[in-house]
Amino acid sequence: MTQEAILSLRNIGVYYKRRRGIFGEPFWALKDVSFDLYQGETLGIIGRNGVGKSTLLRLLAGIIKPNQGTYINRGYHAALLSLQLGFTYYLTGRENAILSGILMGLHKKEIKAKLNTIIEFSGLGEFIDQPIATYSSGMVARLGFAVAFQVNPDILLIDEVLSVGDAEFSQKSAKAMQERMRSNKTVVFVSHNAVLIQQLCHRTVWIEDGVSKAEGDTNSVLMEYHRFLHLI
Repeated sequence: MTQEAILSLRNIGVYYKRRRGIFGEPFWALKDVSFDLYQGETLGIIGRNGVGKSTLLRLLAGIIKPNQGTYINRGYHAALLSLQLGFTYYLTGRENAILSGILMGLHKKEIKAKLNTIIEFSGLGEFIDQPIATYSSGMVARLGFAVAFQVNPDILLIDEVLSVGDAEFSQKSAKAMQERMRSNKTVVFVSHNAVLIQQLCHRTVWIEDGVSKAEGDTNSVLMEYHRFLHLI
């Protein structure tokens, strides 16, 4: 790509303090990660569990800062798709939708204007005005996804959440998210599911043990990843 990257990471490292006896020692969740993100692309982040993918998303969302390296954001707002953020069980579905939307950065007027869409997408009907303490776990998941899906940041960060709830709603939510990812939105999609990465992502970064091992064309990166895992 010839255009300027909207996000650039160079040799990024992030550590957490881990207690050992009376002393704390750093645990490096990310050690040396470098890649670029371009507007309008879906960038896949692949790697095994525990290699630093979730820490990377928190960094991109602005929740944490790097301890080393250079992170450049050229004025773009990145938001993590958060299901059930701020949900309070004694409040109704409607009240929780408004509260959760506000916590995700929407104005109260915005979220109220989207309530009919949220109710319709969730399929909750009249249950929307009942306390969510009375909901099944599937109903809570449906409401959480319906609210989160209304957030429309410059960069959408997705952590392995493409489908929630019962089988029918799972298909519906997966389809809706995939449609958004295939549109001209800018998305960072973290997963260890190579099939989904291949279907949805223009480019991919492979992270292993906190280090970016490869960045580029999805098929090429997945081939390196699978060779590392001795799958080919």
